[in-house]
Amino acid sequence: MLVKTYGAAVQGIDAIVVTIETVVEQGFSFCMVGLPDTAVKESYQRVQAAMTQSGTGWPRRKVTINLSPADVRKEGAAYDLPIAIGALAADGKIPPESLEGMMIMGELSLDGSLLPIKGVLPMAIKARSLGFRGMIVPHDNATEAAVVNNLDVYGADSLRQVIDLLCGTVPLAPTQVDTRAEFAAESSVFDYDFAEVKGQEQVKRAFEVACAGGHNILLVGPPGSGKSMMAKRLPSILPPLTLQEALETTKIHSVAGKLKSGSRLLTTRPFRSPHHTISPVALVGGGSNPMPGEISLAHNGVLFLDEFPEFSRSVLEVMRQPLEDRTISISRARYSIEYPAGFMLVASMNPCPCGYYNH
Repeated sequence: MLVKTYGAAVQGIDAIVVTIETVVEQGFSFCMVGLPDTAVKESYQRVQAAMTQSGTGWPRRKVTINLSPADVRKEGAAYDLPIAIGALAADGKIPPESLEGMMIMGELSLDGSLLPIKGVLPMAIKARSLGFRGMIVPHDNATEAAVVNNLDVYGADSLRQVIDLLCGTVPLAPTQVDTRAEFAAESSVFDYDFAEVKGQEQVKRAFEVACAGGHNILLVGPPGSGKSMMAKRLPSILPPLTLQEALETTKIHSVAGKLKSGSRLLTTRPFRSPHHTISPVALVGGGSNPMPGEISLAHNGVLFLDEFPEFSRSVLEVMRQPLEDRTISISRARYSIEYPAGFMLVASMNPCPCGYYNH
């Protein structure tokens, strides 16, 4: 019996739909094709143990799984849940019609519990744009996906709960999030407030001008003069995020796995402060498994470079093009992606190596 379940793969900060085709027929073997990486190949052991602990068993027949499109590399353990559900449906233990219009993603533990995954928000946005009726994700990711309107998001704690939901034996209410109300309530809450700064009137004026015009700014002064303290409070006087900017910023942090469990939208402008030993790849993004860099994590916010002269020249040079174009294009042998990088650059430095020149 052939059954199709639907998941998603993240490319850049957007998602593409992945169809998990499962066939269960006569025989005794297991085969998975469709360019899976090592983590996806190892899902067989996780899924088998999780199904046993959940009161069902892996089909004792020949199982063939295809991850389509086959030319897109599938990475990570988030395909565990759709693979398990596809195998159960193809074995006749879940009604196949219950999978129509549902996107399913989640990592399985050996005891059948669901673990949180990265990139849920762009997956939910893609599901809604393609007309999916609902999405099943781990409970810790439910509020993140539920900020997308017109999509029923079900947060499950275990494989058993997902099976009961699809079979209709135990109903599960979709997660509800009033995005606009929560965004309006939390958009003015800051960890560091510029109103706490006493004195420093000239620096305050410079910051106000820089924030009003979106200008970059360099702070020069001896240690202890308040450069880092004031820079941390800069997001509180920047114009508040719009809902569209918040959604775009949250997508980037979701892909990078920087959102805390139970997070919704980022309601304040991000503030990133990398150490001066950072590498060019960590700053601009990329790597063997492409991830956004610090300049993309600071998108719509502030990138603060403390001890500016200590950064290597190669790191500073790679910021030339992103500062002008507000995006960063990364081209490698295996992939070519583009990340947004519209940030306000704030740098601080001492006037000399000892820090007290002309003080």
